[in-house]
Amino acid sequence: MTILVTGAAGFIGFHLSKSLLKKNIQVIGIDNLNSYYDVNLKKKRLQQLKKNKNFFFHKIDIQEKKLLNYFKKKKIDCVINLAAQAGVRHSLKDPYTYINSNILGHLNMLEFVKKKKIKKLIYASSSSVYGGNKKLPFSVEDRVDQPVSLYAASKKSCELISECYSKLFGFQCIGLRFFTVYGPWGRPDMATFIFTKNIINKKKIKVFNFGKMKRDFTYIDDIIQGIEGAITCSKKAHTIYNLGNNNSENLMDFIKTIEENLGLKAKKDLLPLQPGDVPETFANIKTSKRDLNFSPKTKISVGIPKFIQWFKEFYNLE
Repeated sequence: MTILVTGAAGFIGFHLSKSLLKKNIQVIGIDNLNSYYDVNLKKKRLQQLKKNKNFFFHKIDIQEKKLLNYFKKKKIDCVINLAAQAGVRHSLKDPYTYINSNILGHLNMLEFVKKKKIKKLIYASSSSVYGGNKKLPFSVEDRVDQPVSLYAASKKSCELISECYSKLFGFQCIGLRFFTVYGPWGRPDMATFIFTKNIINKKKIKVFNFGKMKRDFTYIDDIIQGIEGAITCSKKAHTIYNLGNNNSENLMDFIKTIEENLGLKAKKDLLPLQPGDVPETFANIKTSKRDLNFSPKTKISVGIPKFIQWFKEFYNLE
């Protein structure tokens, strides 16, 4: 089996590629290695993957319309599109990047799947699409037409376009709404990374909504298990699933767990809710359990120490 993974040098793409390679699946990884965050971290992830002879990397941007030319003669069984411009707050500063990467880039991957006659496309959506929804936990059956950030709107657009392509051209599409993913090799713009780094460096951490925030923090290994469930899922129509921990944690408890594992106290800068942010996320994973055999097991009391151990090793802080 050969799987094309876009965003292979990214946090989730790296872990997914690593897991697939362990199962003797051939992985074609593509990534544009942009500078949204530390390119060195992306290159270090790739170094790990390139140790496996079944990993083939191409530095390509998914916005390239000539994408098909690179893989004309290559048989691909499934495409997993994880490449995207991430970050809710950054979408307020740089809207064009989100439209180009998340919408035009995703459209390009749909065209690629159509022209190559590939039977399955799995793609990353986000819990952000639930926007201002008040009903908890968030269910895939809820209406999601009240985005509070351009990032959320771009991800919802991808879901709509995928629905259209799946119906028109008859290939299987699965959209996965990820809920606050964290773990080793994580993104430097995410809370776990920022909090850990700042606490170690005795700098203040920004705590929004004065700490009255709740997040469905989901450990990376659980997310990978969900994606791999989507690879074997036989549902034919375009289907969307939540991949979350099914457990909404208080932000202050999350910070406390980091403090306890570092043996350090955080200096907190309590601030109002940021534009584009929501006070709480919480995933209903009923259909994900049923169709993807998804069963998240990792509590923050287990996941955070694993992240901190990696962080200290990676930055030689032991």
